[in-house]
This record gives sequence, C-alpha cells and structure tokens, in this order.
Amino acid sequence: MSFFLKALVALFTMIDPVGLVPVVLGLTVGMPARSRVLVITRATIIAAVVIAVFGIFGQIIFASLGVTGEAFSIAGGVLLFLVAIDMLFGRQSGARETPLETQEALAKEDMGVAVFPLAIPMIAGPGTITTIILLVQTAGTDTTELMLLAVAAAITLVAAWLAMLISLPIQKRIGTTGILVLSRVLGMLLAAVAAQFILNGIALFISHSVR
Repeated sequence: MSFFLKALVALFTMIDPVGLVPVVLGLTVGMPARSRVLVITRATIIAAVVIAVFGIFGQIIFASLGVTGEAFSIAGGVLLFLVAIDMLFGRQSGARETPLETQEALAKEDMGVAVFPLAIPMIAGPGTITTIILLVQTAGTDTTELMLLAVAAAITLVAAWLAMLISLPIQKRIGTTGILVLSRVLGMLLAAVAAQFILNGIALFISHSVR
C-alpha cells in the first residue's frame, strides 16, 4: 500500500490535474461543447498510450544506452525537483510546456491541441515519463506493485480527464488564486518524492561500489 500511495502522489503531483484547468480553458476557448469533450478525451487517451509505452519499454531503452538504474534515479530525481521548484514559485515549467510550444498550439486546429500540448507535454511530458520509468524501476519484477502502479496511473489520468471536463466550474469555484495555492502544495509533495528518488539512487550507487 505504501508503494501505491507513493506512485499515486508522484504521478498526481507531476500531472497536476487541477493545474491543467487554465491550460484547457485557454486552448478550448470558443470551441463547441462536443468538440471540447472530444479534444479532452483524445488527449487523455494519447497520454495514456505514451505513459504505457515508456512504462513497458523505458528501462529497455535506457539499458541499451548503457544508463544504470542509480544514474537514472538520480537524474530523474533532479528533473522532478526542478519541476517542483517551478511549481512552488509559480513559474511555468519547461519540463511540461515552453512558451514557444504554447504559441504554436494556439495556432493549430482544434483537434491538434489534443496531441500537442495537452497530451504531450502537459500530461505525458518529460517529467511524467521520468516518473513512470522510475516507479517501474522501483517496482522491479513485483507483479503486485506493477499492478498497483497501473491503477495509480489510471486514477491520475481519470482525475486529469475529469478536471479538464469541468475546468470552467473549477476555475469559477476556487479561482486563479486557489489553483496557484494548490499547485504550490503539490509542488512541495513532488519535491519530497524527488528527494527520495535521489537518495535511492545514491544508496544504490554506494551499495554497488562497496561490493
């Protein structure tokens, strides 16, 4: 259960469903309700496929590049920590979306925004991909933990889908200030998870060096 909570917190804080609200509002302004639902649903499905692919093949890809588990754990933890700092200070994180990507997205057709930037990089960005690979690495060959990870990912994606669907009521209810406050709280949680990944990587490196 502790692994499940760790996975859920890591994925939820990285994807930040509530933080997607202002992005969706900006990208779907003036869009018919039906098209808006299709865009949000398509974005969620595409993000789920990307996350699943990297969850299954991510370690194989990095192994073929000669990247060790402890090195990736430390590097991934640093990346997540940088994202957490951006969340804490209310800055836009380059690990999710850059200003240039936002400008390009606004110029695309309605359905185009489902792929970019909603699915990639807002939901399944570098930070999310790093998180899923690190969690799969932590689970190892434990089937139960891998299943719990899949459930945690599914819950987070459903939460993101629902948050995007009801983005307008959410913003009206908690306001921009509420969204920023929640983002900072999630940033603190993500910083703690990132620090744990770094400590795990250092511990693994030391244990392998001693042998």
